[in-house]
Amino acid sequence: MNLDVFAIILLGALLHATWNAVVKGGSDKLLTTCTITCVASLIAVATLPFLELPAKESWPFIGASVVLQVVYFVMVASTYRIADMSQTYPIMRGTAPLLVAAVSVCLLSESLSALAWLGIAVISLGILSMAVAPSTGQRKGVILALINAGVIAGYTLIDGLGVRKSGAPAAYTLWIFLLTGLPLAAWALTTRRAVFCDYVTRNWRLGVVGGAGTIASYGLALWAMTAAPIATVSALRETSILFGVLISALVLKEHLTRVRVVAACIIAAGAMLLRLG
Repeated sequence: MNLDVFAIILLGALLHATWNAVVKGGSDKLLTTCTITCVASLIAVATLPFLELPAKESWPFIGASVVLQVVYFVMVASTYRIADMSQTYPIMRGTAPLLVAAVSVCLLSESLSALAWLGIAVISLGILSMAVAPSTGQRKGVILALINAGVIAGYTLIDGLGVRKSGAPAAYTLWIFLLTGLPLAAWALTTRRAVFCDYVTRNWRLGVVGGAGTIASYGLALWAMTAAPIATVSALRETSILFGVLISALVLKEHLTRVRVVAACIIAAGAMLLRLG
């Protein structure tokens, strides 16, 4: 993996941690998520006319990804409503790389170097180590996070294949966000119209930060998957937990324990192994 791809994935990781913190910090997690996805859809609407359509072979992948993305966003909001981000975020993001690596090697015939495998293992160990740190979150939140890890692995693999067939990584990404935002917006406007409109009016700035952040984060990851193995990109992207820990401590004022500091260092070491691999 060359330095440019490595740096782009890390930038995407920072943006991913940022929009997750926006959701966690919102007074209503689900409405915050709907606001973010609506803004992302508007960005897509404004940008797509200037881009070519993805190749027809990629549209089934877009459709499957949209279904999983909707489930993912709803589960993120549900998880953060009942549990601590600094525990559930590592579980969601830490379990997925192992699932992606196993499937991509066994079913997609991708090959990884020994260092890349070691990097994936070390990153996953570090992230999962954070999950055992004390938290006020309920057991249900941990269970939701584990289920969502499977959802993350699913859409990662689907999009890793789909974006390669699309011939247009940017357009592929934007179509996903456009189509993902529509059902969430429809739900909010149908069931909680007045509350949702008032919420957007008061929190649109956070929506802009979150919407732009989620599009840029995933777009950079999908582009990287056209230049590097899916499993490697997936694992390195999970270094977002490093940024998530800092944001949780400095912005969300969550308590940063020694266990989490050590786990963050383990993740950084894994990232370096991936870089060398």
